[in-house]
Amino acid sequence: MPTKAKRYAEAGVNIEAADRLVAKIKNLASSTFRKGVLTQIGGFAGLFALDVERYQRPVLVSATDGVGTKIKVAAMAGKHKGIGIDLVAMCVNDIIVTGAAPLFFLDYLAFGKIDENIALELIEGITQGCKEADCALIGGETAEMPGMYAEGEYDCVGFTVGVVERDAIIDGSEISVDDIVLGLASNGLHSNGFSLVRKIIFEELGLSLDDKPEGLDVPLGEELLKPTRIYVKAITGLLRQGYQLKGLAHITGGGFFDNIPRVLPRGCKAVIKKDAWEMPAVFKFLQEAGKIPEEEMFQTFNCGIGMILIVSPEKVQDVKLILKGLQEQVYEIGHIEARHENEPPVILI
Repeated sequence: MPTKAKRYAEAGVNIEAADRLVAKIKNLASSTFRKGVLTQIGGFAGLFALDVERYQRPVLVSATDGVGTKIKVAAMAGKHKGIGIDLVAMCVNDIIVTGAAPLFFLDYLAFGKIDENIALELIEGITQGCKEADCALIGGETAEMPGMYAEGEYDCVGFTVGVVERDAIIDGSEISVDDIVLGLASNGLHSNGFSLVRKIIFEELGLSLDDKPEGLDVPLGEELLKPTRIYVKAITGLLRQGYQLKGLAHITGGGFFDNIPRVLPRGCKAVIKKDAWEMPAVFKFLQEAGKIPEEEMFQTFNCGIGMILIVSPEKVQDVKLILKGLQEQVYEIGHIEARHENEPPVILI
């Protein structure tokens, strides 16, 4: 048996604590396993066998993302499970817009000093998110780096891989004039704009997480830490029933103005009717309290719409009915028009 890593522990790295954490994570991760997973947690790499009999021309789709400074709010509240869900959501929502179903997920957690309780909360959230996205947690890394992070601080990054038939890739190329823009409701801020949120709420207004500003149904701590919604089941539910979605956009960092253009053909613009849905109270509060111009609101936050779908007019009613059957709150929020030279790709009316 090797001797305990005493000098390494003196430097601030506890290998035994990391090993204990991995042992606890194994059961959580294995509960997410799906057909194709070939390895257990703890090896050098995670192995996943793609079902090549199911796909004629499979294309792998990948994405990586983090949660940003929402982690600061979680640390203030001492609640971290939702951050794990956020981490999965930010990744799987990015690949589902291509039509790709998530296959597996890996996480990277970095601490100054590993806090087993926080790490397990995060993994519990990641596990919950993976189950919701039908995605296997097949590996990850938990790093202890003294001097890099202050006590109680951490960062996390997620990585996911999905698969889609080459002929079924959704890339926006078929979007045309008169197509309809649908929006799926968010449940709040999700994981974007938190540097501005923290500045307004804590620095400028001097509020605490226990405060409940007028108009909010819950205290700030609960409102700010609502996990990002995962839209995988809604989108895959539509695709499995054969409904063609011409374009999808995850309304994440950059809001409407940066994300919708990513799927629009050069000659098209999206006209968004901002009164087509009721902006949730948290956004109204932030806009008023922070004196944020309307255009900046729609470029920083999701403003109540977490996912955009662009469909042909004749498919709209069927798509809306199926989404409602999948327990999604769906709004018809705009349409596609021809874009002329020097016009912006997204217009609010």
